[in-house]
Amino acid sequence: MATPRPPLPPFTLETATKKARLAEDAWNSRDPERVAAAYTEDSRWRNRAEFFTGRPAIVAFLTRKWAAERDYRLVKELWAFHEHRIAVRFQYEYRDAAGQWFRAHGNEQWEFDGDGLMRRREASINDVPIRAEDRKFTWPADGPRPADFPGLTELGL
Repeated sequence: MATPRPPLPPFTLETATKKARLAEDAWNSRDPERVAAAYTEDSRWRNRAEFFTGRPAIVAFLTRKWAAERDYRLVKELWAFHEHRIAVRFQYEYRDAAGQWFRAHGNEQWEFDGDGLMRRREASINDVPIRAEDRKFTWPADGPRPADFPGLTELGL
């Protein structure tokens, strides 16, 4: 039996917003095991052009991702919700091994089971090269976005 991961569906504006922020905080930890624990054992993912299933595949994917996407910082914003589904838009910034900075723009659709674990994640993402001085996500890379740091809408993104 899975340990519940509140907030649980059906979602309200308040609980869907909280679920999105909890996901953002977990991803900003850059800890693949922590992130994977929020998904069902058989969670199905589409990330860009990659399709895979299950927590071990999620951990492997995130390990590869964060090895290549250095100084990763993410902001998610609730877009829509209904019962056991949530849609978010997000942006994240990272630099590659050569030092080039990027801002990735994306959308995710999430589907949850009754215990609040994500059983399906569909992500569409586009990367745009940016100059280091054009970065917006400048909080320290060792943790979550501070509570008083603006979100996407407040940053005009």
